[in-house]
Amino acid sequence: MGFKGLKPILYGGREVWPLVEGGKGVSASNHMSSGAWAAAGGIGTVSAVNADSYDAEGKIVPQVYNALTRKARHEELIAYAIDGAVEQVRRAYEISGGNGAININVLWEMGGAQPILEGVLAQTRGMVTGVTCGAGMPYKLSEIAARYDVNYLPIVSSARAFRALWKRAYHKVPHLLGAVVYEDPWLAGGHNGLSNAEDPLKPEDPYPRVKALRDTMRNEGVADSVPIVMAGGVWFLRDWENWIDNPELGSIAFQYGTRPLLTHESPIPMQWKDALRELEPGDVLLHRFSPTGFYSSAVRNPFLRNLEARSERQIPYSKVEAGVHTVRLDVGVKGKNFWVAPKDLERARAWSAQGHTDGLRTPDDTIVFVSPEERDVIRKDQADCMGCLSHCGFSSWKDHDDYTTGRLADPRSFCIQKTLQDIAHDGPIDENLMFAGHAAYKFKQDPFYSNGFTPTVKELVDRILTGD
Repeated sequence: MGFKGLKPILYGGREVWPLVEGGKGVSASNHMSSGAWAAAGGIGTVSAVNADSYDAEGKIVPQVYNALTRKARHEELIAYAIDGAVEQVRRAYEISGGNGAININVLWEMGGAQPILEGVLAQTRGMVTGVTCGAGMPYKLSEIAARYDVNYLPIVSSARAFRALWKRAYHKVPHLLGAVVYEDPWLAGGHNGLSNAEDPLKPEDPYPRVKALRDTMRNEGVADSVPIVMAGGVWFLRDWENWIDNPELGSIAFQYGTRPLLTHESPIPMQWKDALRELEPGDVLLHRFSPTGFYSSAVRNPFLRNLEARSERQIPYSKVEAGVHTVRLDVGVKGKNFWVAPKDLERARAWSAQGHTDGLRTPDDTIVFVSPEERDVIRKDQADCMGCLSHCGFSSWKDHDDYTTGRLADPRSFCIQKTLQDIAHDGPIDENLMFAGHAAYKFKQDPFYSNGFTPTVKELVDRILTGD
């Protein structure tokens, strides 16, 4: 028995603790962390988003792209992704020793999501219990799960999203719906499903939202034994006491994304682990710079602050003299057809004088001002795009049809593949995107981590089960 009568659930034909390791893409959760989580009796999650593979000596194979076109580099990316995820699953399954369960996690909006998922599942039969999938509306998830006879666990942030998925596709494969993950858009780390109807600055209490999700599931005939996994902001189980064994909510499991980062088995570099211990409330920012177009949550480090500052050096323009656009822009751009408001001309000249001498157009008819060094990095990163997203705002790549979003590439964003690969493989933490959930400041406050203590995954799971 766990805290307040928390009981094991039946998942994939065996009893497991209703504690799920959140899958963190691009090598932030791998076979070591997920295998150990399963060995401790929970549900470990191997990230199948650009996972690492290894050479004969066991060294990580750097993902280098040699092809000349984006489409060909995209094919290289798919091959790397399948090889890496298959290797991670095999190793995690071995570490688990047949305990708990191993899930894999993919983003539906990653480039080549479907061929990658099918490629991995085809080579890992009997090892993967379920597939969690969010970031987009993964309608095809249930039919893929049915082909490989694995559970599927859609990640949603509202009852409405689940209902749309169920009505369109999932009702045809009800027996493999392993759980529904409710990922709180205000509390979770990484990419969040905040809809246009919701205010990023006004968090809503998760309880009524999860109750609404359960009501919707009941209306569609989904049994109460199919768990809802609460994801985002979960730290102490004692904070969720009224959720456990609550007939209003049905079966509930809890997902931990941030806490497993600070364990012995966590593969993230030591400097990243050390930085987690120093975070204060408010240090994690819900922002919109991601090239996916989704909101996402990350540590407000110099990398993120630089993106904020870049977007602040931005003015609207018109190709013709019209309305408030009455003066010609004379800094940052070549050509005369950039008309701006007089007050914006003053701002642009001031930025230029500070060294932000290059004006780059955005898809929203604005110009952002950057230094020549920043411009060169942006241009190179855009040119090096390997198609890691199904739609990328930064490079205007799309992984199907004519391979372009048809929009101007957006210099206010960044290459997410480059920065996530770099930080996961010991790149500087101040110069890269550092995903984290909004409860990450608790590392500094929680006595469990005092005096620099780093638990093993087993110690963490045991600790969680006490309510702490």
